[in-house]
Amino acid sequence: MRKIILSCYLALTLVGLTACSSTQTNKADSIQVPPVSVQLWSVKNALKADFKGTLENISEMGFSGVEFAGNFGSYANDPEGLKTYLASIGLKASGAHVGFKHLRGDKLAPTLDFYQKLGAELIIIPADGRAWSADGVADLTKELTALSVKLAEKGLLMGYHNHDMEFDSFEGSTYWDYIAQNTPKSVFLQLDVGWVNFAKQNAVEYVKKYAGRTLTTHIKIRTYKGKDAKETGKSPFIGQDSYDWATLIKTQMEHGGTRWLVLEQEEYPNGLNEVESVAKSKLGLDKIIQSL
Repeated sequence: MRKIILSCYLALTLVGLTACSSTQTNKADSIQVPPVSVQLWSVKNALKADFKGTLENISEMGFSGVEFAGNFGSYANDPEGLKTYLASIGLKASGAHVGFKHLRGDKLAPTLDFYQKLGAELIIIPADGRAWSADGVADLTKELTALSVKLAEKGLLMGYHNHDMEFDSFEGSTYWDYIAQNTPKSVFLQLDVGWVNFAKQNAVEYVKKYAGRTLTTHIKIRTYKGKDAKETGKSPFIGQDSYDWATLIKTQMEHGGTRWLVLEQEEYPNGLNEVESVAKSKLGLDKIIQSL
């Protein structure tokens, strides 16, 4: 019944799109659009309630991968089993958000072993307060740099993910620029476009400025900040906004070295649940990709 309900919902969400398709159009394939993943924080409560069922819903939406955010269901100690399960439903790990606390001291080796076996090559720090601190940002870049060497030994890559604060002014530029310019090119920069736009910065220009370092991007709309903030009335669904996603994606393909487009949904308006909201943005993103 769950699958039937989701399928019907998807079919009715956007006119002119085929629901539950796992392939892009021939036109999109011909210009090598990166595959689409979803950041699992988008469906964190659904995952807690039904880990496998939620992943199966994600597969049915046509996603190619998932970006983990700390929840592995019953596979917390079985990364190889999780990799096999994902493959059985047509998914792979596009990467994972991993906090520094799991990458220090005696936790480093087992953490890297887990993600290596899972096949999650892209390890991303989701946030760190030093990233927008004049007294801490240099220390952050040193730790990112040192970790990038250790990850490389395991065939993994180190990345950092922005929020809006990284675009505060610092030393004539921004904290994000400082992080980019004080880490090696092997440290990739996961742009969260929702927060870049919220900070009134230009994601397209940042992809070009640090060419080859935008290996993954969070495709997201952020309309407000803070749990207690009032909703703005603007749509948080991809394709129902005015942002030029097509130009961004083309720029990523040309300059970013982008391996994955990672859809993230953090706002769930109009009574829609997490899974329904992700499905709506996925269909909007599909339509944009089909237009390229």
